[in-house]
Amino acid sequence: MNLGFPLSPPLDHAWIAAHIPHSGSMCLLDEVAEWDAERIRCTATSHLDAHNPLRAHGRLAAVCGVEYAAQAMAVHGALLGAGEERPRAGFLASVREVEAQVARLDGLDGPLSVEAERLSGNGNNILYRFALSCGARVLLTGRAAVMLDASGVTLTAGLASSTGATSGPAL
Repeated sequence: MNLGFPLSPPLDHAWIAAHIPHSGSMCLLDEVAEWDAERIRCTATSHLDAHNPLRAHGRLAAVCGVEYAAQAMAVHGALLGAGEERPRAGFLASVREVEAQVARLDGLDGPLSVEAERLSGNGNNILYRFALSCGARVLLTGRAAVMLDASGVTLTAGLASSTGATSGPAL
């Protein structure tokens, strides 16, 4: 599904860790299984790791799947920008319509399939639809907005501003 792009799947965990800003145990994805200009499918087994950094009280809540999806989106951006001199930093701006079909991810038996599909976007904003599944079972779905190169944007009381002025701590 790579439509002749220069980086052919599978791409392993080491490749992923070298191309997204997450390292060590926070790099959650194992492999890029498929990708093209509009979508990506990655696999992960880190949800089974008792030392997963997203676990709280020994459990990995299904909502943590949003981070798995966000990392797949970051990998997709890295693949699409493979010819660029500097990868563009991306920030998760919002998530919408998130629906979890399970309460936890750590009780699943097999690997996760993490899919993201680019729905729309321009130079600085991208909208993705995402889904996590284990085998044929859909676990989590939703949409996410990603803001690219937001270094000149500060967040004040939940509102974005490009003026640089802020009355509270920037996030």
